[in-house]
Amino acid sequence: MHDSLTVTNSDTVLVERRGGVLLLTLNRPKRLNAWNDALESRYFECLDVADDDPSVKAIVVTGSGRGFCSGADLEDLASIGGTDVDAPLQSGARPRSFPLSVRKPMIAAVNGAAAGLGLVEALYCDVRFATPEAKFTTAFVRRGLIAEYGISWLLARLIGQGAALDLLLSGRVVRGEEAQRLGLVDRLSDGSSIVADAVAYAQEMAEYCSPTSMAIIKAQVRADMDRSFADSVSAANDLMMESFRSPDVVEGVRSYMEKRSPLFPSLPPRS
Repeated sequence: MHDSLTVTNSDTVLVERRGGVLLLTLNRPKRLNAWNDALESRYFECLDVADDDPSVKAIVVTGSGRGFCSGADLEDLASIGGTDVDAPLQSGARPRSFPLSVRKPMIAAVNGAAAGLGLVEALYCDVRFATPEAKFTTAFVRRGLIAEYGISWLLARLIGQGAALDLLLSGRVVRGEEAQRLGLVDRLSDGSSIVADAVAYAQEMAEYCSPTSMAIIKAQVRADMDRSFADSVSAANDLMMESFRSPDVVEGVRSYMEKRSPLFPSLPPRS
């Protein structure tokens, strides 16, 4: 990886390479990985570098210790109050929704509490693994806050308006099995194997799936949330014709016929 992602034990986000998968671990375990500016800056830096690294095919995100991310650090929130204080919508050059712009698949391995902003970050991932004991809560109404950073938009489209309002208005805690029934979580894993299971899932993507196809499909799904079925089909038809002219289709068919793993080209750097 890039030199800027050299790991030290004090890092707010730990970085580990497992083949074509980049494992990012939010690393403030004494605070249940509560979100602060330093963690955000480091996490977004890691995502930025990974998205431009051709050897990274997929990304897994988890938390150190007993939690995934317990939300915004309450020590920071304690300084907010009064009519003349503006809470920051972002801590740097990148918006809080920056993870949604990452072209590569992002898998959340929710190993414990995912609350407030921590739940938002899990929702910004494409696929979510969780343990049965994991705890999910929007929490905002119990802190006098509103539904932040697009979670009202994401939840309503993911689990439906009624279920979204239930979670947002009550702030109640949902554990892993209910979260899966609601559609908030895609797969359940034992606490001792959740990271290994999420990495194995990502490694299968890295070995068998076209990086270009995955990036385009991610963009399609996001775009289709705000367009009609007819517009979706029309856009897909144009993309399909482009794909027929790509080296990925040639390699995908050839590798299948030759009964071997495909050697798809990497995504080019965004710049």
